[in-house]
Amino acid sequence: MKTIKIHANHLDLSQQIASKLKEKAENAGLTCLPLDQVSDYIITVGGDGTLLTAFHTYQDQLADSQFIGVHTGHLGFYTDWLGDEMDLLIQGILDNDEEAVSYPLLGIEVTLKGNQSLHYLALNEFILRSHRKTMVCDVAISDHFFEVFRGDGLCIATPTGSTGMNKSVGGAVLHPRVEAIQMTELASVNNRLYRSLASPIILPKDEWLTLKPADSMQGMNFSIDNRFFEDQVVEQVRLQMSQQRIHFASFRHMHYWDRVEASFIGSVNRKPSEEAGLRGIKLDL
Repeated sequence: MKTIKIHANHLDLSQQIASKLKEKAENAGLTCLPLDQVSDYIITVGGDGTLLTAFHTYQDQLADSQFIGVHTGHLGFYTDWLGDEMDLLIQGILDNDEEAVSYPLLGIEVTLKGNQSLHYLALNEFILRSHRKTMVCDVAISDHFFEVFRGDGLCIATPTGSTGMNKSVGGAVLHPRVEAIQMTELASVNNRLYRSLASPIILPKDEWLTLKPADSMQGMNFSIDNRFFEDQVVEQVRLQMSQQRIHFASFRHMHYWDRVEASFIGSVNRKPSEEAGLRGIKLDL
C-alpha cells in the first residue's frame, strides 16, 4: 500500500487543502503517515518556500521519498498541482509506476572557528556575504588557488537553482541533466587595483570550490536556500555537487524548459517570429 505525508505551510488555505487532501487520500486507500515517519510520497502544500522547508526537514529521507508540490498562491517553480486538483493527484499516486525525476543537489561543508565543520545540502543555492563590510575572499578550484574576490558576495547554485539569485546576477540557466554547479559574483569590485573574473564559472561534478574569507573574524552571513545564518565566524566553505539527489514524482512533472518558460516568459511574445510576421522583413537602407 502506498504511503504519503502532507507538509503544509501555516496559511489557512493551505491547512484547509491539506486536511481535505488527507481525507480524500485515506478514503481512496492511501495511508497518510505522521510527519516523523518515512513515506513513499511527501506532498507539500504552499509554494516553493514550503517545498524547500520540507526538503531540509526530511533530508534523511531523500532516498526513500518522492516529492509532490501543491501550490496555493502564485505558480511555483517546483509545484505542479493546484489545490482543486486533489482527485487527479490522488489517482495519479495510485496509478503511478513511473520512475521519479531526480535533480542534483549542492553539498556544502562550512568550517567555523575552532575547526567545527557543519554539513548541509542545498536544492537551490548557497550565498556567502560579509556581515559588516565588503567581502574579501580567496577562491580555489579543486584546491588550486584561482582568485581573490572583493564585493558583496558569492552565489553557488545548482542547475535548478540557476533560475534564482544566480539568474538575477547574470548567471546562465542550466538544465538539471547538466551535472554542474555555478558560481556567480554579487557586485564585484574590479578596477586597477583589484580584479576577479567577473563572470559566472561552471564546474563539473568532479571539481569543487573552496572559499576562504580573508578576515573570518569580521563575521559572515550565509544562506542555504531559504535558511539564513548571520554573523558566523566562517573560516572556510567547501562546495561540490552532492552524490545525493532529490526525487519528484513524474506523473505530472512539467518539462524543465516548459517550467522555465512558464516562470519567466509566460504569455508574452508567445508566437514564434515567423507566425508573428517578423521574419523576412526587408529594410530599405
